[in-house]
Amino acid sequence: MPGQPGQLPPPERQGRRGGIGLGGAAAIGLGAAAIGGIMATRGADRLDDVRSRRQETREGDVTIIREPGRTLIRGDDDRVIIRRDENQRFRDLGLDTRSERRGEETVTVYDRRDGTQIVTVTDADGRLLRRSRRERDGAEVIIIDNMRRDGPRPRFAEEIVELPPPPLRIPRERYIVDAGHADERLIYETITAPPVAPVPRRYTLDEVRYSPDLRAHMRSVDVDTINFDSGSWTVGADQAQRLRVLAQAVMQAVERTPNEVFLVEGHTDAVGADIDNLSLSDRRAQSVAEILTRDFGVPAENLTTQGYGEQYLKVQTQGDSRENRRVTLRRITPLLTGQNAQ
Repeated sequence: MPGQPGQLPPPERQGRRGGIGLGGAAAIGLGAAAIGGIMATRGADRLDDVRSRRQETREGDVTIIREPGRTLIRGDDDRVIIRRDENQRFRDLGLDTRSERRGEETVTVYDRRDGTQIVTVTDADGRLLRRSRRERDGAEVIIIDNMRRDGPRPRFAEEIVELPPPPLRIPRERYIVDAGHADERLIYETITAPPVAPVPRRYTLDEVRYSPDLRAHMRSVDVDTINFDSGSWTVGADQAQRLRVLAQAVMQAVERTPNEVFLVEGHTDAVGADIDNLSLSDRRAQSVAEILTRDFGVPAENLTTQGYGEQYLKVQTQGDSRENRRVTLRRITPLLTGQNAQ
């Protein structure tokens, strides 16, 4: 029953075309190493701009769609994932960064005002490998480790973790909190809570991004108070202020534990093409992350973003739904570290 503890239902994967299944993931994995060449983002401010600059190629068993700032990969079963340049958000914020190519990796350093440095390492495809903070004494503290320790880089299918639904022992409205009806105390409690069920091990960032069963272990905050114009990912100044309470809670969490990692997820309704929705959701998630940093001081390194388009509908409808056009924030630190206690 709504509002009652119980067994958590499986994460929704039933958008118009469904979520990314293992069949599609296996096909996508064949082309994952050939992504590369993410186009520059400048000059694309709306979806129409993005559409006009898309380039589509067939590579192995997948279709690669390159557009400004993003690469989308479609498998033969019509499932799609999206990837981006992990450093673009830092550049778009105007942060002082410099990059150096070291073999097959690119090392990007962001100099913070306090004298520390944020070091991001990406592979040849722009995929994040590591993000760390280098202290003034030279000591390095890992923030995000996206490296597998049990062998070479896996196929995409191997990055999808399937777990049974965790038991839900709290009311559902405390498991998925509506930011529009929550104060800073409740949001802080939600984003610092331990997993609702034990986490079997530590996971990579990609495993967290692509595994709804895994993300379901963490409570989340739905932000549906931001209204985006159709085909746009710009947030007006008046609407940006609606993120203040969320930002204050995140800042409090980061001040307590500087290595916290929060995932900003973008979601859309099922109206329109799946490629457009996926691109829009990813860009809207990045816009919200940028506002949290630029307007409210949330450290950029403590945030990561991912768009899911219409894959995980909150309301099961193929029509226009404001509740489905949302951004979700959840703490993923325990999933990255395998930590079960708060």
